[in-house]
Amino acid sequence: MAKKVVATLKQPGGAKFAKVIRAVKNEKGGYTYKEEMVLEADVKDVLAKKN
Repeated sequence: MAKKVVATLKQPGGAKFAKVIRAVKNEKGGYTYKEEMVLEADVKDVLAKKN
């Protein structure tokens, strides 16, 4: 399960970013959360890859 949070790093004429928070299962069966700042155009690619 992952969700996209809109970041407040928008600047006029600059790149738009999104904060992606992803739940990653560890060896013990629990979940940890991994956060990444990515370009808005790359969000679907980041969420599609498995880690």
